[in-house]
Amino acid sequence: MSPAPRPPGKRAAPSPPPSAPPPPLREDALGLLELESIAKGLVVADALIKKAAVKLYVSEPMTPGKYVVLFKGPVAEAQESFEEALRVGAALVIDKLLLTGVHSRVVAALDGAFEALGAHDALGIVETHTLAATLLAADTALKAAQVNLTFLQLAKGIGGKGWFTLAGAQADVEAALEAAAAAVEPRLLVATELISRPHRDLKGPGL
Repeated sequence: MSPAPRPPGKRAAPSPPPSAPPPPLREDALGLLELESIAKGLVVADALIKKAAVKLYVSEPMTPGKYVVLFKGPVAEAQESFEEALRVGAALVIDKLLLTGVHSRVVAALDGAFEALGAHDALGIVETHTLAATLLAADTALKAAQVNLTFLQLAKGIGGKGWFTLAGAQADVEAALEAAAAAVEPRLLVATELISRPHRDLKGPGL
């Protein structure tokens, strides 16, 4: 049977364009403080977890003799704990960061979950002088382009610095690197590097 003709003067509705992928969930906040006193760092960590329902990721001394506290929680609770930590730490706080609406892949990385480098992916590398700069750069990069976070290291064994790796199409990785570099103060950025297509025998974190 032939299809019924359309009424004159009417055209078939065009197909809708493909929908964009849903944005990642950004319900949590991350708080980070670096203190120049190890003793005060423990006091600050205790105070912030007593103030609100947050999860401690890091609470320990780091090279060169600083104390680092990193925690996560819902935005309101994280803000309460962050403000309490600043009050208790006072002048001994030497660096701080509160990231609200943090990208879900940053949180996943702190839980030890990373994404894989694809066979045709470019690899981006970002290295900074501080933990706060590292987290800010990673969050900004992931929000700027369609890239995966394949590695993240904060402070341990690298003199208090931080670094991470990104993977994806080269244009996306380039955009993410540019955004990451622009997000932090120039004095805190060590380097950004791009490997267009890592050799299959290359070994190292994030590969």
